[in-house]
Amino acid sequence: MKSTTEYLWFSTKDRRELINITDEVGKIVTKSSVKEGFCLVSAMHITAGIWVNDEEDGLKADLMELLDQLAPFGKDYRHHRTGEDNGDAHLKRTLMHHQAVLPITKGKLDLGPWEQVFYAEFDGQRKKRVVIKVIGE
Repeated sequence: MKSTTEYLWFSTKDRRELINITDEVGKIVTKSSVKEGFCLVSAMHITAGIWVNDEEDGLKADLMELLDQLAPFGKDYRHHRTGEDNGDAHLKRTLMHHQAVLPITKGKLDLGPWEQVFYAEFDGQRKKRVVIKVIGE
């Protein structure tokens, strides 16, 4: 069994961003030389997530609108009693989830025809990372 671990780093200009990382993840899979296995993509920060879906502007806007309805920015969350102002970001990450396990077949990511992998930032403007772990044969 082979394994590879690499990191992607982000410093977003905005507090909230969706960044398509499909190509970067695919390059790491190719570099790993794993032919059959899995690729774990995991946001290593408690206010960021990983989302697998279509690269379509309307869908991305709809997602952010939905998350804002469920966990609006500016609400007086209990978490803010710690001196933070990002309670909504923690909840958005929980709703989206922090990682995805993706299949590798014949040495490549085995995604559906429209599937793309996104890093979802909900409390950005500082340095954060994603771990990519490839495991297989």
